[in-house]
Amino acid sequence: RPCKRPSTVQRKGRGFGVPALSTFYVKEDNICFCRDINGLFHELESEHSPHEWRLFIDSSKRSLKAVLLHNGNVKPSIPVAHAVGMKETHESMAAILKVINYSEHAWNICGDLKVVALLLGMQLGYTKYMCFLCLWDSRDEKAHYETKKWPPRSDFVIGKHNVQHQPLVDPQKIYLPPLHIKLGLMKNFVKALSPDGQAFQYLKEKFGSVLTDEKLRAGVFIGPQIRDLVHDCNFRKTLKALELQAWNAFVSVIDNFLGNHRSDRYIDLVEQLIRAFRAMGCRMSLKVHFLHSHLDFFPPN
Repeated sequence: RPCKRPSTVQRKGRGFGVPALSTFYVKEDNICFCRDINGLFHELESEHSPHEWRLFIDSSKRSLKAVLLHNGNVKPSIPVAHAVGMKETHESMAAILKVINYSEHAWNICGDLKVVALLLGMQLGYTKYMCFLCLWDSRDEKAHYETKKWPPRSDFVIGKHNVQHQPLVDPQKIYLPPLHIKLGLMKNFVKALSPDGQAFQYLKEKFGSVLTDEKLRAGVFIGPQIRDLVHDCNFRKTLKALELQAWNAFVSVIDNFLGNHRSDRYIDLVEQLIRAFRAMGCRMSLKVHFLHSHLDFFPPN
């Protein structure tokens, strides 16, 4: 005889499931969000300590989402807002933060650098002052590797230094994204390879079926592809001396700083990477600049 499915998932003798949790969510103006985050945590039998969680904001072509991630990833993630058809704009970020009552909880925030720029009211794209921590001049390429300390960005004034809107969050609440920085380093490395060189031709043969020539030349790789190359001994054999030195430094930084493990020597390893990238002729992007000038801004974990 078929069993009748219970309306809620039973846990510890009490009703605990979709019907119970759905009461904490409402939908307004195409945004589904949690209206009582402290109550949601209580229903989940967990204490809500904002300093133990970080707010992750990301978008796809169809939606914008906000999720709470536990620092240390011991506890599961908790979705707090989802908006279908909402694009990444300063107004959208303001709407998301308002409905989840961010001003009360003030979590630290993680996301890609586009999200960070929108949250801080900064102009998108390749602008002159794109760093939210200092007045790094992205156009002054001669000074990039020579100058490590740039004038700090002391305020966010609309119409000055690429600021378009009032910041929505405190810049000190931002977590720099390790994954996106790793992808950026990979892009800088590949773009510095000679298109006619043995290493680039090897990449073309290896990933030509999944990456177009334009993406290969632009160095647009994803995490699994980078991990594949890290363990590919044949790729190392195609690299010239300076290229191999830069690649080894890149792999060391991935394993000992941008991953789950931070080496006691991470400062030396990052400095070796910067020197190797400079010797190879890599241009300094914003992500390389963060490693070069703001290493102390990265969180300890």
